[in-house]
Amino acid sequence: MRPVLHGDLVAAARALLCLAPSRRQEAMRELVRAAELGERHRKRHGRPHALYGSGSLMSAAGRWPQLPEPFLDDPDYLHCLSVVIAELRSQVAAPRP
Repeated sequence: MRPVLHGDLVAAARALLCLAPSRRQEAMRELVRAAELGERHRKRHGRPHALYGSGSLMSAAGRWPQLPEPFLDDPDYLHCLSVVIAELRSQVAAPRP
């Protein structure tokens, strides 16, 4: 997966906002896997993958339905952002093969 920027967080949270809270954590893991697969494909073939994107989290999330970005006082949106950040923190903490 490419380095994560602010826009990646927002895009992923907007995609998670379309889902029930109980599905968000697993969906976020799917987004990370898609971004990783997209990055591998981009490096190998020099172009984005049709399903997984270019390797950024924003590109992977952009292939999912997304709601408009709400204000930061929206508790549901804050939950989505916290799911995104928690998964990214676990990815950083996990040892790489």
